[in-house]
Amino acid sequence: MENNSDEQIDTLLHKQRAFFATHQTRSLKFRKENLLKFRNAVIKFEKQITDALFTDLHKSYEEAYLTEISIVKGELENHLKNLKQWADPEKVSTPLHLLPSSCRIYHEPLGVALIIAPWNYPFQLLMNPLIGAISSGCCAILKPSPYTPNVAAVMETMIRETFSENHIGLVQGGRRVNEALLARRFDVIFFTGSPSLGKVVMKAASENLTPVILELGGKSPCIVDKLANLDVAARRIAWGKMINAGQTCIAPDYIFAHVSVKEELISKLAQSIETMYGTDLKASRFFPRIVNQQAFTRLTGYLQEGRIRYGGQSDEKERFISPTILDEVKPDAAVMQDEIFGPILPILTFNEIREVTDFINAREKPLAWYYFGPDHTGRELLGQTTSGGGCINDTLMHIATDRLPFGGVGNSGMGKYHGFDSFLAFSNRRSVVSTPTWIDLPVKYAPFRFFNYIKRIL
Repeated sequence: MENNSDEQIDTLLHKQRAFFATHQTRSLKFRKENLLKFRNAVIKFEKQITDALFTDLHKSYEEAYLTEISIVKGELENHLKNLKQWADPEKVSTPLHLLPSSCRIYHEPLGVALIIAPWNYPFQLLMNPLIGAISSGCCAILKPSPYTPNVAAVMETMIRETFSENHIGLVQGGRRVNEALLARRFDVIFFTGSPSLGKVVMKAASENLTPVILELGGKSPCIVDKLANLDVAARRIAWGKMINAGQTCIAPDYIFAHVSVKEELISKLAQSIETMYGTDLKASRFFPRIVNQQAFTRLTGYLQEGRIRYGGQSDEKERFISPTILDEVKPDAAVMQDEIFGPILPILTFNEIREVTDFINAREKPLAWYYFGPDHTGRELLGQTTSGGGCINDTLMHIATDRLPFGGVGNSGMGKYHGFDSFLAFSNRRSVVSTPTWIDLPVKYAPFRFFNYIKRIL
């Protein structure tokens, strides 16, 4: 696996522009054929992908399948089932003053897409957007993360064996390759990563007025109210936080627990963690590792920023950090500033729910929002805060369905995808009015006869 040169990138981009200009990708038959090839490739390469995920991140086969393979396969099935309906021109009602014209919305592909993915879910977060690009009729250049090199190598082989590079290509490399790609003009850029890098992508895209879909992150709050079912809450929070060792953009970043339930919640969180991973977490094949040394150093620094109530162990050689519950954390501590992206869970407390909403609303808009307690209270709080998505009495599950759009708001991103929204993300909704020639009413032409009558119906 070698870094691609500027010349290779230019050649690939030129080939894709030329191929897109042939209009072959617009054919519904072409798109379905390539989605079918994609589905078959995912099945063929499943073992290589899951083995690579274990090598790079220590993800078990079960976790890799649930959080990466199954999501991509489900998305493919959804697009294969619904593509014809989505691609058909959409009829809309015609207002009286435009009759006998007709109005339709046509979905046309934007062109050549650039898709840049992160390392935490390196397969899912590169392949899921690609489904939308193929479904809409785009060509695409894919850029995986260099921090999960084994997964990147398998994906390169899979893409090369499955698609013509004139249609779908993949380039490898680090920051220099990212800069080279962003210096070129694309028709749409789909980026998943941190808010700081999202700003770099958006700034580069602005030079060519290129539309962007930015799937970023943030500090997603998890509220545990005094009437919450603590057994269920603890189990679902522990699962949502510790899957992929907390390296999940929609993981609960911190807990806001009512003072009356904090102690019991901490105890039940610890029990839930040990039920899932055992008492010797480092020996568990189900508990992943931190991606690299830089992330390990940053995360272990957070362990000093509160009172450790559970966990706190680490092993630099294995890049292992045990699930850790931090109590007595100050709101201005470093661990409460940027997204944690690791298995460390700070706990803050509240007496009145207004304290929570004020705290959340005073900060950047999060990617996810979680509430445990009475359903009606959760719905009330939805109207007092904002986020890209979220759950009431659960975590992460809003990403588990392609019937819901997924994305951020404000600092946590812009644009949505999954299902129909993935199709729309790479499409131009082109509005067209078709007017017959058998009649040509004079009222719209100067000198505007019957203007007072026309004025009444506009």
